[in-house]
Amino acid sequence: MATFYEFGLNQEVVRAVTKMGFDEATPIQSATIPTALEGKDVIGQAQTGTGKTGAFGIPLIERIDTEKDHVQGLVLAPTRELANQVAEAVTKMGKYKGVRTVVVYGGQDMRRQIRDLKKKPHLIVATPGRLMDHMRRKTIRLDQVEMVVLDEADEMLNMGFIEDIETILKEIPKQRQTLLFSATMPKRIEKLAQTFMDEPKLIAVKSKEVTMENIEQQYIELHEREKFDTLCRLIDIDTPELAIVFGRTKRRVDELSEALIKRGYRAEGIHGDLNQAKRDSVLRKFKNGLIDVLVATDVAARGLDISGVTHVYNFDLPQDPESYVHRIGRTGRAGKSGVAVTFATPRERDHVKTIEQVSKKKMIKRAVPTYEEAIKGQQKLAIDQLRDLINDGEADAYRQAAKELLQETDATTALASALKLLTKEPDTTTVKLTDEAPLRVKKRRAEGGGGGAGKPYRKRRDDRRRGNKPDERRAFRFNSKKKAQSKRA
Repeated sequence: MATFYEFGLNQEVVRAVTKMGFDEATPIQSATIPTALEGKDVIGQAQTGTGKTGAFGIPLIERIDTEKDHVQGLVLAPTRELANQVAEAVTKMGKYKGVRTVVVYGGQDMRRQIRDLKKKPHLIVATPGRLMDHMRRKTIRLDQVEMVVLDEADEMLNMGFIEDIETILKEIPKQRQTLLFSATMPKRIEKLAQTFMDEPKLIAVKSKEVTMENIEQQYIELHEREKFDTLCRLIDIDTPELAIVFGRTKRRVDELSEALIKRGYRAEGIHGDLNQAKRDSVLRKFKNGLIDVLVATDVAARGLDISGVTHVYNFDLPQDPESYVHRIGRTGRAGKSGVAVTFATPRERDHVKTIEQVSKKKMIKRAVPTYEEAIKGQQKLAIDQLRDLINDGEADAYRQAAKELLQETDATTALASALKLLTKEPDTTTVKLTDEAPLRVKKRRAEGGGGGAGKPYRKRRDDRRRGNKPDERRAFRFNSKKKAQSKRA
C-alpha cells in the first residue's frame, strides 16, 4: 500500500489527511490519485466503503489554487446525506491549505446557502436539483469550474437526476477535468461518460470492506400482517449487537421505530424528513451503542459508513435489486461476518429470484420463528451474561446474599429464578402497522437504464418545494401507479 507522502502532495494536504487517521491509501486511492493529479478524466467503479471520497477529494483539494476567489471544483451527489458526508470530508482535507467548501442541498434554508456562497468558496458540494435552483438565481456561476466529480452516478440515474446533470455539465467549460464514480455502469452512464468526458481512464476496484461471502443471506416468506412479530422474534433470537432495519417509505420507518420502542427495544428511525441535527443525533447514538436498532429508508442509509453492524433486516423489499446489494453491504465489513434477512410476501417471490440473479448468490429460506424460539434466544443471552459475570469475578460482593438465599431454597431453583429475572421475555403488546403494497417485478430494460429493474424515476427539478426526498418520491410514484391500475381494473 502506498502512503500519501508518495503522491507528491502538498504538505498541508498530507498533514490534514494524516490527522483524519489515514496512513495508507486504499486500492481505489492508489489507482486514482496519481491519474487525477495529472488532470486526466477518470471513471472509478467502486462501492461505498472503498475510500472513493479520498480518491477524488485529495486530488480536488491538491489542485485548487487558494489565491483565486472563485468556484474551481464541483462535486455532485445524489442525496443530502451523501453531500454532507462528502463536504465534511473535503473540508477536513482542505483545512490547512485554506480551501473553502460550501454544501448546498434541498430542504435547507436558501438564504443561509446564499450567505455561504457570498464567502467565495473554492469548492461546492451539491445535489443536482438545488444546484440548478442556484444556477437559475445566478447565485452560483460555473463558468470557471475546472474540476467536476459525479459521485454515485448510478444512484443519480435511478433517482431521475441524469437530465439535470447533463444540463449542469453543459454550463461548465469543456476544458475541465471530470471524475465519475459509480458502483455499476448502466448504458445511460456509459453514454454520459462518452458525451462529457475526454478519453477517461477506467479504474475498477472491488471493495475489500464489503464482501458478499462474509454475509449470510436469508429470506422468510410470510404475509404482511406477520412481519412485525417476526422481526421482534428475530431480534430476540439473533441478539444483534447493532442492526439496521430497512423500510420502503418514511411512514413505514416512523411506524416501525415507534412500534419497536413500544415493545421495549432501543430503536430510532432515520429518513429524509428529519432535519440534519436530528439525523446526526440518531446516527451518533447508533454508532455509540446507545440504540441497538436503526430503522431507515434506502436513501437515508446510503453512503453511511457505520462499523459493527451485525444484522440487516429487509422489512420491505427494496425498489430495485441493486439497492439490495447496497443495503446488505452495511454488514459483513472489515472481514467480519454478517447476517441479512429479507422478508417477502408470497406475491414477491419472483422479486427475490431477481435479487438472487443480480447478487449472484442464493438466499437460504428460513422458517418463520416461533415464540418459543424467541424465549430460548433471550435465555441464551441471559446465560451468556451470567457466564461473563462469573468469569470476570464481578459478583463476589453478592456471595453472602447468595449463601443466605440458598438456605431458603435449592441452587437450581435460585438459578432458574435469576435467569427468569434476566431474561427479556418476548413482548406481545398489540401493534398495528399500515400495510404496504407488495412490489411488482418489472422487466429489466435492454439498454440497462437505471442500473437495475424498471425505468429511472423522473427528475424533480425543484428541490425547494420537494425537499430533495427521493424516498418519498419513490413511494408516491409506486402508490400512484397502483391506484391507476386499480381504477383500470
